[in-house]
Amino acid sequence: MHSWTHIGAAVAASYLASLVEFVEALTVVLAVGISRGWRFTLAGAGAALAVLAVFVGLAGGSAAKIPLPLVQLGVGTLALLFGLRWLRKAILRSAGAIALHDETAEFENTSMRLRGAAKGKNAWDALAFAASFKIVMLEGIEVVFIVVAVGANSHRWWPATFAALAALVTVALLGLMLHRPLARIPENALKFAVGVLLTSFGTFWVGEGLKIGWPGGDALLGALVLGYWIVAALLVALCRARLAAPAAAARKSSGAPRPAGAANAAIRFLAALFFDDRVLAAGVAASILLVRFVARPARASAAPQGAAFFAGIALFLGWSAFAARAAKSSVQ
Repeated sequence: MHSWTHIGAAVAASYLASLVEFVEALTVVLAVGISRGWRFTLAGAGAALAVLAVFVGLAGGSAAKIPLPLVQLGVGTLALLFGLRWLRKAILRSAGAIALHDETAEFENTSMRLRGAAKGKNAWDALAFAASFKIVMLEGIEVVFIVVAVGANSHRWWPATFAALAALVTVALLGLMLHRPLARIPENALKFAVGVLLTSFGTFWVGEGLKIGWPGGDALLGALVLGYWIVAALLVALCRARLAAPAAAARKSSGAPRPAGAANAAIRFLAALFFDDRVLAAGVAASILLVRFVARPARASAAPQGAAFFAGIALFLGWSAFAARAAKSSVQ
């Protein structure tokens, strides 16, 4: 049975992650509504939310029929990749290797782009509907995955769903009251926290799927959260120190990226939802395979196996962050 600590952490992850995604969607929806009118903007956002709600229902019903160990392993792996993607970017933003996301600039750019497009003479504003639908769908897909992951692994769908809905209501009310982008919300700090939480959950769920037998059960989640937070904070400090040093000689460009076909573009889009670094994704897969086939779980060695799994993920995260920092330094 899952403890209140597990449920509370899952609800916090669902709420914070949904809050970040809905803030980003709100920025574009506000820009569309102010520039093109609210009727079709809100219609597009509502249609996207309806589609996402159907996805949650279908995914929830399907996941409930799959044996729990397979759900823990499969969804846990995706949650781990998803969390590492957020955490890696948050580390690099905190270290100054990549720029912080600017909601105000996004709002102004979107507004300018939409004002330049002429409205049709008929009553239907397809551009406003499509722009609003697209952004809510894109940001909502990540929310849906988090809700499905938390609900499938805890067998408690309503806490995760209500947390996401609470985030949606929070952002919607703030948008109605302020009528401007929520630029003052510490987005990178929230992404940092969500990245740590999802990475910790993913590690824990994969371990349960592999039958590692975490010592202390759900209580170990707190140790994983603390461990990943410490690792991430150290990586921020180390990357920041390296960026302050003289930049390395510029590397030669490998040429323009090759154009991708429709199928490759679709695959890249789906893959980008969960990882943006192939080495880090390969490291996660290698760590899982190592625990699964090499270090076969046994009750007596559960703690060393769990520690080795955590250490492997942390090392690959550090490797990925330093590689990205080095690439940034080489062009400065």
